[in-house]
Amino acid sequence: MIGLLRRTADLRTARLRLVAITPAMLKADEAGGATFELLAKLLGAEVTAEWPPEHWEPHVLHFIEKQFEEEPRTRGWHRYVLLPKGRGYTLIGAVGAFPKLEGDAEIGYSTLPAFQRQRYATEAARALVEWLLRQKDVRSVSAQTYAALPESVKVMERCGMTFVGDGDDPGTVRYRRMR
Repeated sequence: MIGLLRRTADLRTARLRLVAITPAMLKADEAGGATFELLAKLLGAEVTAEWPPEHWEPHVLHFIEKQFEEEPRTRGWHRYVLLPKGRGYTLIGAVGAFPKLEGDAEIGYSTLPAFQRQRYATEAARALVEWLLRQKDVRSVSAQTYAALPESVKVMERCGMTFVGDGDDPGTVRYRRMR
């Protein structure tokens, strides 16, 4: 647990800053409140009324918390996505990964509705994929989505992933990128 207290470096892209989620941030996010004031303070960012994104339910926070405890090597695998705006930042989404199979990291991504269809999810997911593929234990990165969600499929393709078959749930497809 001591290793989790060290700060993991942010990932930066042309338009985004991806901040590694910490246990303190998880607690602040879970506590929520109308303004997510503590989370905003920890991130140094504006948290809009749209937060949290769709499907960012308490079980997601518990899943990440459990991963911190059971898989300490995955520190840095979950990130808040911040968009630079003037001199500050705005929290616009999240991207994260978890160990799926030996050597494979599965990613997920989400942006708030006001920031969708602007390629922010692609930019964040691509940065995480590239970072993951530089980690010694990661040989591939995969993702899955419903075939009926073409925007999500495009994100995976833009990250260099190719179709590899059905996903875990009925109606889902899996894409993968090898190192």
